[in-house]
Amino acid sequence: MRERRYPSDTTNPEWAVLEPLLPVPACRQPTGGRPEKHPRRNVVDAIRYVNDNGVKWRAVPVDFGIPWRTVYGFFQRWRASGDLARIHAELHQQVRLHDGLNPRTVAVILDSQSVKGAETVGADTRGFDGGKLINGRKRHLIVDMRGMPLTVMVTPASPHDSIPARDQLFRLSLTHPEVTVAWADSAYGGTLINWAHSTLGLTLKTVPRRKDQDGFAVLAKRWRVERAISWIMRARRNVRDYERLISHSEAHLTWTFITLMARRLTRPPRPPRSWPHPVEPATTTTRPKPIRIRMQQPQAIRLAKTALR
Repeated sequence: MRERRYPSDTTNPEWAVLEPLLPVPACRQPTGGRPEKHPRRNVVDAIRYVNDNGVKWRAVPVDFGIPWRTVYGFFQRWRASGDLARIHAELHQQVRLHDGLNPRTVAVILDSQSVKGAETVGADTRGFDGGKLINGRKRHLIVDMRGMPLTVMVTPASPHDSIPARDQLFRLSLTHPEVTVAWADSAYGGTLINWAHSTLGLTLKTVPRRKDQDGFAVLAKRWRVERAISWIMRARRNVRDYERLISHSEAHLTWTFITLMARRLTRPPRPPRSWPHPVEPATTTTRPKPIRIRMQQPQAIRLAKTALR
């Protein structure tokens, strides 16, 4: 067994969570196939190393004992077969059960993030975001009330947020028909609200900035998706978009959240937050009784003489 030496390597509890979710090897399927030469745990560790450290596929360390083409092959096959999306969906339900919640959420929050595109990003899959002044791609996230993502979509940065939001909300209605309400910023307002209600039966509410807001401020519900975006940026592969294919960008974002959820499942469950907070019982307005201290006579005389000096 390879020695675990990188922070991105799976721990034994994490591997116990991920191993049952991986697809069945070809040699165990009825169609048959060649046995896999390399341990799957090393393959997962190598993919997570690339995602966490932002290195090129050709720069996969040799101590994994796997050629970089093999690691990239597993990354591509699991994405194309839909196994990566399935692992993400099952982990999302396990995290909610782990925290004592219903595995299916009915309320979500959506937002987007524009990132610069490297020179490897083609002109046909990139755009210019006039609001953020960024030339690259835009990531669209839909998360639950704990910040765990349900869907991740990547588009060129040029379209307005409300345009790709229709496609993303339609996908959400197919995979999670139980969702009934969604919150977003004011960019998702206008005709999108009526379209979501009439077509999908979804109530879309906007959370605008406060009128007296100056600079950054934590806004209700929107801060949860902003925190999820900050989790994305912890993986250096996601700091800038380097992928030629949009599907590979989505796969790297998915791997980031798979790592996050696997680690959360190995920790104690988070207690649900009680909201609103319980109101403390009202107290009486009677004045408290003064505290009287009895002192012996010699001690009281000494204190009086000291005060007169």
